[in-house]
Amino acid sequence: MSSKKIYIVRHGQTDYNLRNVVQGGGIDSDLNENGISQANAFYEAKKHIQFDKIYYTGLKRTKQSVQKFLREGVPHEAVPDLNEISWGKYEGVPMDHSENEYYLNMIARWSQGDLDHCIERGESPNIAAKRLRRGIEYILQQEGQTILICMHGRAMRILLCILFNYDLRFMDVFEHQNLCCYELTQLGKNNFRMDSYTPTPAIKEVCVAE
Repeated sequence: MSSKKIYIVRHGQTDYNLRNVVQGGGIDSDLNENGISQANAFYEAKKHIQFDKIYYTGLKRTKQSVQKFLREGVPHEAVPDLNEISWGKYEGVPMDHSENEYYLNMIARWSQGDLDHCIERGESPNIAAKRLRRGIEYILQQEGQTILICMHGRAMRILLCILFNYDLRFMDVFEHQNLCCYELTQLGKNNFRMDSYTPTPAIKEVCVAE
């Protein structure tokens, strides 16, 4: 297996993000105006990189976040196995005090090792990890040395645990913001190095929403 340079980026802001409403894998939302500006700023920051292929999930907010690269003709593909974790009955629900308390309790249970726990009709970290592992294994088998993957916050945390062989209990050590970017180098089949983490790129006047 040849080594790859991998850029993993979270999608831009949506109105659900802005209103603190749970999205998950069941909400197929669009980027809002600020999210498009974030995507444009990310493009300006990374347009010098010659990506061999770009991957995004089955949810349109990820494809929209890398749209400027796609317009240049970079080969690209949707990989639904990289979709966000399902938050079950909480998807589309605003996070008021009670929902936030439930969420914090669930995250605490995950950090204590209860990785089969999930919201009703949702996915547990262990369930999500199985399909995310399947998705990244597929990507790593494809041609191309420099690749960009656009995905989702919680799924990104789980994927990074998979790549670095971390226990899923520690997934929250990986920060994420809209359009943040993790830069990795594959050193071997199951060996990856973290090269850098870049937070949300600053939005400049040149990067207005389209």
